Amino acid sequence: MSEERAIPAECDVLVVGSGAGGLSLAITARKHGLDVVVVEKAPVFGGTTAFSGGVLWVPGNPHCRPANEGDTVEAAKTYLKHEAGNFYDEQVVDTYLRRGPEMLAFFERETEVKFVASAYPDYHPDAPGGAQAGRSVTAAPYDARRLGKDLARLRPPLKTITFIGMMFNSSNADLKHFFNATRSLTSAAYVARRLMNHLKDLALYRRGVQVTSGNALAARLAKSALDLGIPILTGTPVTALVRDGERVVGAEVTHGGKPGTIRARRAVVLASGGFPHDPARVAKAYPHLRRGGTHFSPTPAENTGDGIRLAEGLGAACPLDYPNASAWMPVSRVPQGGGRYGAFPHLVDRYKPGVIGVVSSGRRFTNESNSYHDVGEAMIAACEGQQETRAWLICDHPTLRKYGLGHAKPAPVPTGIYLRNGYLKRGRTLADLARAAGIDPEGLTATVEAYNRDAVNGEDPAFGRGSTAFNRYLADPAHKPNPAVGPIRKGPFYALEIVMGDLGTFDGLQTDLVGRVLAEGAPVPGLYAVGNDRASMMGGAYPGAGITLGPNMTFGYVTGLHLAGALT
Repeated sequence: MSEERAIPAECDVLVVGSGAGGLSLAITARKHGLDVVVVEKAPVFGGTTAFSGGVLWVPGNPHCRPANEGDTVEAAKTYLKHEAGNFYDEQVVDTYLRRGPEMLAFFERETEVKFVASAYPDYHPDAPGGAQAGRSVTAAPYDARRLGKDLARLRPPLKTITFIGMMFNSSNADLKHFFNATRSLTSAAYVARRLMNHLKDLALYRRGVQVTSGNALAARLAKSALDLGIPILTGTPVTALVRDGERVVGAEVTHGGKPGTIRARRAVVLASGGFPHDPARVAKAYPHLRRGGTHFSPTPAENTGDGIRLAEGLGAACPLDYPNASAWMPVSRVPQGGGRYGAFPHLVDRYKPGVIGVVSSGRRFTNESNSYHDVGEAMIAACEGQQETRAWLICDHPTLRKYGLGHAKPAPVPTGIYLRNGYLKRGRTLADLARAAGIDPEGLTATVEAYNRDAVNGEDPAFGRGSTAFNRYLADPAHKPNPAVGPIRKGPFYALEIVMGDLGTFDGLQTDLVGRVLAEGAPVPGLYAVGNDRASMMGGAYPGAGITLGPNMTFGYVTGLHLAGALT
């Protein structure tokens, strides 16, 4: 439902997009005296942020200091230098590490945005400068009813990772209660209360209103912007940039089916979510598409690279030169009827003991408890020379009923629907399962036999699963001796096909430190980019939880200060 109102004739800053990057800039600029308008192509606000985990990687943040008292700026720089490699930019990193904690303090002091500490280790905690915990924060849960009538315009969470619309947060105790509901009276009572309250909200509001993760961050940012009088015009795509000579001075938009022009006295800021749904660009950027495979992105369908194309029309550059063009996310395709599918991002299940991943040969290809980006990168490499980039998660019956697998929930939720619609494959033996799934039977049988020999002792000499703090973080701490490693023994056995998706693009427009879009090395006057429209400072690397939202909000804040003349 788009907001029907008159198109403002002019403003100081026009922001194109309503994710965390765009809204953090809009709020910062408004707080420092500028008149700001936000336009959003989709009928809802929140962008990719509303689908995300709502985690920000910000070294030195005050929330995490007790858990990582010895962390230093130098250690974080060492880690980023190790991760970004040749794409490491010391000036950008120095600015990020200095301004990140300042940005968090500003938003918590001045707005409805609040964060809580996250115990996430860095994704490579044993690398030089890596941290075992204490660099990530998560948006605090939020009662979205505070949005009032604008609740209807908040982008709902990704449907496939909710339970009848109810949200979970994988980094706190909430999800653990759901896993233990059939084994603990305390957890059963907790789950019953959560379900009753959620059903009440559905009856009253037709959606969950106790939001968490990225939905909470999007709601908090939008509420803060709206309270400051910043219009968020949803259903309002930008069709062209307006120039006066070489300077960008506004944009042509369509709102409520009517064309209009919004003049921008200081800047137009592109924050339209990158290009994960731009078929032509991803066909060039993604190696698995270049060899003829498929890609299934769970990001918002509106993220079609509009901002990048608008800037390129003025001579700006978006080179596709990062080793990884996106934050890779293995996903499964969830049948939704009528030939439609939803994308389920595999954020949690891969870490559980008794779940392994194999390619079509039946062989394992990576440490399944590494980050989604690392598993995705390994999956792309393992399928080189094949048309399709795909793999299968394998488990036995007790593991499926204890933890679930993908969209298939743990007991007591029945699994029959997933077998009938083909989401899960089942076999009495591993060879039966392989034939049902299209995997080499001898390869799968040999792989599981070899894996089990060491897994019974909690060991994985092939890939070192469970060897890092991050491997263990989303595993099962009650499972001994290794929370991430368990055998696959008791049939029937199950397989779930996973394909490549993403959480957003890394390649983007070239900008200077404060976000001015560059064309042949010089700023395009009046044109800026933030969020995923701006090339990631990580150079295609993914060092930790929140490595997208942390820089997006930090540099949104920096660009907002710059536009207001308040950057010191």
